[in-house]
Amino acid sequence: METSTNVKCCGNDLNSVKLKEVVEKYQTTKGALIPILHDAQGIYGYLPIEVQKEISVLTGISLAEIYGVVTFYSEFSLEPKGENVLSVCLGTACYVKGAGDILDKFKELLGIDVGECTPDGKFSIAACRCIGACGLAPVLTINDDVHGRVVVEDVPNILKKYQ
Repeated sequence: METSTNVKCCGNDLNSVKLKEVVEKYQTTKGALIPILHDAQGIYGYLPIEVQKEISVLTGISLAEIYGVVTFYSEFSLEPKGENVLSVCLGTACYVKGAGDILDKFKELLGIDVGECTPDGKFSIAACRCIGACGLAPVLTINDDVHGRVVVEDVPNILKKYQ
């Protein structure tokens, strides 16, 4: 396995040593691409194209195949995620009870849109289709914390807990 040189990621040198260790860990495992991508995302926080290219060089798997896997599975991200990942449920029960307005308030206060990360890396926003807590609608999660029966007026206080 060879590594490319002078690879840049996120404005910094790509840590090829850690990535190479990940690939070597799985070199005898059949179908190891997903575990490699999972571990690589653990190192970088997401899977930018530079990391995917390096994985391609290290494994011999085509960049097209790697990109196809990264974009197919929602677990993988092409964009950086914040320290606090905020996910607003937009399922039917939550939506009719005002989840869209709640999402808009988070976007307004954080100055970012769904799929984006704040410049300080503290927050990113996601939208999901159902958390499975319809009785608590509207519902959102921040990391592993569930917030139910949220109203727009709650949004500033919810954010304060995580800042």
